[in-house]
Amino acid sequence: MVKYQDETLDRTFAALSDPTRRALLARLGEQESLSVSELAQPFAMSLPAIMKHLDVLTDAGLVAREKTGRTVACRLTARPMEQAMNWLNRYAQFWSDNLDRLAAFVEEDPWQLNRQTNPQPTPASPRAQASPSRGASAPGRKKSTPRGPSRKT
Repeated sequence: MVKYQDETLDRTFAALSDPTRRALLARLGEQESLSVSELAQPFAMSLPAIMKHLDVLTDAGLVAREKTGRTVACRLTARPMEQAMNWLNRYAQFWSDNLDRLAAFVEEDPWQLNRQTNPQPTPASPRAQASPSRGASAPGRKKSTPRGPSRKT
């Protein structure tokens, strides 16, 4: 197993793994700053549950909280998301290159030329569609024997 040293990246992806936390981030992305109660308003869960989600987001560095009097305002911070995007972009480049090679290979399609020069005959019956090995095997499975006598008590 590979061990990564970047705990920030681990916390970022762990925080993003939950749909409620992603929805909280989406709401914060729409407005510059929201109070905890404003942020929690559309969710069908308790305020303490929202606070636990915000704790995870804060620990990951995705949300900054600022208390003014009795109001706690939350705002989105971009740094951990930038690190996650950089990490994902490295792998996106890898997969993009591999998928491009696969597309080029499929577009070549040497089998298409072979099919055009040597067309296969169409089978006449469903039995002809079976594999060649099936033709040499037994004609089929035996049917089960009739049911035995039942006990009457």
